[in-house]
Amino acid sequence: MQHLAIYDMDKTITATPTWTRFLVHAARARAPWRLALMPAVGVAGLGHLLKLIDRSRLKQISQRLLLGHALTASDVEAVAARFADAEFATGVLQGARDRIEADRAAGYRLVMATASHGYYASAIARLLEFDDVVATQAKRDAQGRVLSLIEGDNCYGPVKLRMIENWMAQSGIDRAGLHVRAYSDHVSDAPLLEWADEAFAVNAHGPLRILARARGWTELDWR
Repeated sequence: MQHLAIYDMDKTITATPTWTRFLVHAARARAPWRLALMPAVGVAGLGHLLKLIDRSRLKQISQRLLLGHALTASDVEAVAARFADAEFATGVLQGARDRIEADRAAGYRLVMATASHGYYASAIARLLEFDDVVATQAKRDAQGRVLSLIEGDNCYGPVKLRMIENWMAQSGIDRAGLHVRAYSDHVSDAPLLEWADEAFAVNAHGPLRILARARGWTELDWR
């Protein structure tokens, strides 16, 4: 039997969310003047809270404002690598490091499944020695530049489970011969946690904590 350990990233592995911090890091490194556009990012965030725009649109607007319409692949890789180095050094929770190492030692294939953009989540995953990453992907133009648009769907909520199942199909992994552990901090990952053989509510916010207790899921606190 194969074994998978599937980890959410933000606030499960990392102490705090990464998207806005990545954008600020990238803007500071590439075009500091763009930081003056942060109030506009805040307005877009308010629009999301008021349900005027969805998460995908918010991501696209935020990236357009702070990174511009398009970046070369080499620029993205360089800024993502620097951000990942800093995150690995100070942003990853020790409890997450310990559990990842324990799952690896137990023979689990480690999968990071995150709504964060793959171009920087993958850099963090490499440092943590994950085997695979399922993440939101950015569109690229004919020159291979990374655009401020999402390719396909945002890897969030029920979509995350569908994207994991698609990745499994492409990788030739049969669910019937699989034992799955899943770790997340947020109730949006309830479909994934329900689907897993072992579900772990990690650093859970209120709604997930209530659901975990109703479902009998294991609660962990790595903060």
